Amino acid sequence: MRFMFLAAVGAALAATPVLSQTPALDDPTIVAIFDAANTFDVETGQLARKTSRNQAVRDLAQQFINDHKAVRQQGRDLAEKLSVTPTAPKPFALAEAHAKAMAELRAKSGAEFDKAYVTHEVNFHQAVLDAVKGTLLPAIKNAELKAFVEKVGPAFGGHLEAAKQLQKQVTA
Repeated sequence: MRFMFLAAVGAALAATPVLSQTPALDDPTIVAIFDAANTFDVETGQLARKTSRNQAVRDLAQQFINDHKAVRQQGRDLAEKLSVTPTAPKPFALAEAHAKAMAELRAKSGAEFDKAYVTHEVNFHQAVLDAVKGTLLPAIKNAELKAFVEKVGPAFGGHLEAAKQLQKQVTA
């Protein structure tokens, strides 16, 4: 699951012509990818809040929900200010990977769910950070959009570290 998810996230976020047969990244596509990444992590967090009985998992999920909702709204506000209409790539491998991950998580319960959720969060945040640094930031044309993505990048790093710490607890 991990490799397949990372490959799908990488392909979706990279959106290179070789991987997805879409044109090169532009700001509207980057805004859509960024919005989707935040939305998808809100959704997995909501599932964890509903499914997990582990308070540490529920607390982490709530933190991620709060943070990603806030960043998503800031991104949407900026897109509106810049008159950028988000345009998701087609096909959108990130959406397909998210749907598959949600189905796999929904099939689990108890400690098995907790391990799978936290592992998903580690993999997801690492893949997003890698794509932002390696693909998205270099492709952004608008200076204000680039500054915004650079500003929120450390939050993804903080989420990655928090998920890694919790992963040690739930897999011990």
